[in-house]
Amino acid sequence: MSKTYRCWDPDQAYLLPPSPSDWLPENDLVYFVLDTVRDLNLKAILGKYESGDGRGFPPYHPRMMVTLLLYSYTQGVFSSRRIMKRCERDAAYRVIVHDDAPNFRTISDFRKLHLSELEGLFVQVLRLCQKAGLVKLGHVSLDGTKIKANASRHKAMSYGRMKEEEKRLRKEIRGLLNRAEAADAAEDERYGQDRRGDEWPEELSRRQDRLRKIREARKALEREAQAAAEAERKHRQDEDRRSGGRSRPGRRRKDVKEVPHDKKQYNFTDPETSIMKANNKGFDQCGNAQAAVDREDQVVVAADVTNQPNDKKQLQPMVKQAKKNIGRGRRMDKFTADNGYFSEDNVTWLEGQGIDGHIATGRLKHNEQVPPHPRGRPPNGLTVKERMSRKLRTKKGRETYAERKWITEPVFGQIKRGLGFRQFLLNGIDQIRSEWRLVCMAHNLRKLWTAT
Repeated sequence: MSKTYRCWDPDQAYLLPPSPSDWLPENDLVYFVLDTVRDLNLKAILGKYESGDGRGFPPYHPRMMVTLLLYSYTQGVFSSRRIMKRCERDAAYRVIVHDDAPNFRTISDFRKLHLSELEGLFVQVLRLCQKAGLVKLGHVSLDGTKIKANASRHKAMSYGRMKEEEKRLRKEIRGLLNRAEAADAAEDERYGQDRRGDEWPEELSRRQDRLRKIREARKALEREAQAAAEAERKHRQDEDRRSGGRSRPGRRRKDVKEVPHDKKQYNFTDPETSIMKANNKGFDQCGNAQAAVDREDQVVVAADVTNQPNDKKQLQPMVKQAKKNIGRGRRMDKFTADNGYFSEDNVTWLEGQGIDGHIATGRLKHNEQVPPHPRGRPPNGLTVKERMSRKLRTKKGRETYAERKWITEPVFGQIKRGLGFRQFLLNGIDQIRSEWRLVCMAHNLRKLWTAT
């Protein structure tokens, strides 16, 4: 007896065109993103098209393109070529584009043209999360992670090597010029003076081009060092003004130098990123991605990227950004961060903002026992660091700081592991900052979809 199967005919035509809304379950994420984008304010993007003269082939609808990009980011698809391929093969993407899928170049150009406007949608999505009750701002935790830049660390050169390479190239160029002049003189004597005299050897042109790039890089590092020295002098003046000119005990100030250190690196592919220690995996060309996360549902309330490996200078800007994004009427009560963000200035600033800060002052050594809970009132005369260390040893302080492990750290896991975002696709600090906020917006969209 032959087995009976369900009817299957891949060549069977539809009697009537199917509706895209019937292709997937009604609670699928793609329908949620479609509904969400319908409610977003896209005036900044639409305005760029309304000023046109109307000639040429009509562009794709900006709302469709925004929906396509946001949905792709929620799926961990960031490459324009991969997005185009999904539009051809994936039912959820066909729900968005129907039978008019954009080319990968169109997707890439749209993202580049409207990158700053797309970044601005981060706040709108955050406000939707707030309305849904996902953001309380009672406890915010800050952390950073190193994400590989769209540049190889082998394309970087130190300031010290630049000086040596510049000398070597100048010497080689002088030698090539001397040989060229000797060859010109010999040919003039043999053939006459009919040569134009501006035929540079290809070898000489390559070296001159390389010398020009190295000189530009060296000057860029020197400008950066001068700006850092000026900022440090201003910081010291403000510090002296607050302390009345008294220096802090046990602390000796280093001399302010306007010349870059010989080990200072410059990357020729993306000079706005830096060599950083990439999360215990050696050193690589990276951007330092920052995320301030609300305790309630792990919603990212502020996101930024810096080319500074150290996190100390990121605390105050990130707290200000979080408060601005959420808007008035919400007060940040507690704040936690690891010891990379600790400085006496940061602790004092948080106290001035009325925020109960919990910032680690150091790490316990291997096999070092956890100190006992302190009791009673803190003694007089403690420094800012000693007061914070004592606060974190209290029972309440330990419980508050321990929450940081499941507030921010899982978010980076969800972005890197879940969405697969491990490397920036764009170059330049402004570009990768916008890219990071797009990724964080996709993370928040998934949180909002799960909660609704």
